[in-house]
Amino acid sequence: MANLQQERRTNPYPWSWEIPVGVTMVIGFVLILTVHVARAVANWLSGAPWALPESRAVFTSLPSILTGDPTAGLDHIPASHASANSVISWVIFLELVVIAATTWAAVLTLRRFGPGRIKGMATPDEVEQVLGLARLRKHAHIVRPDLHTAPESRRR
Repeated sequence: MANLQQERRTNPYPWSWEIPVGVTMVIGFVLILTVHVARAVANWLSGAPWALPESRAVFTSLPSILTGDPTAGLDHIPASHASANSVISWVIFLELVVIAATTWAAVLTLRRFGPGRIKGMATPDEVEQVLGLARLRKHAHIVRPDLHTAPESRRR
């Protein structure tokens, strides 16, 4: 019981379902937007102008894009557009890039702020600032006054 009381005092807002659901929704929306960007890249590389769908067509055109339709959800259908294989290839490639970047960011975030982090440890920059060679040289006249003279501005 004492451990539970200690945890409540040191953790004022415990993890609940809202944070994981919010993160999942953001990642899902980024993946949906990546599909549209991939289709736009495929169309652009085939000579069509860069075009993204209007906001009302973001979700409704998704199934058609995933089957390879390069014009789904666009108001103005370009005269030249990408092939279905090109659209699918770009969607797969960019989705893999986004998933890899998201995984990398999640790993870095969990290492820094997650439950398995090392608590109370200084960063390398903080260690250098407090104990580093630069600080020792700056204060050498205090550490070993017999070997180093004080800077001119401090003698006065």
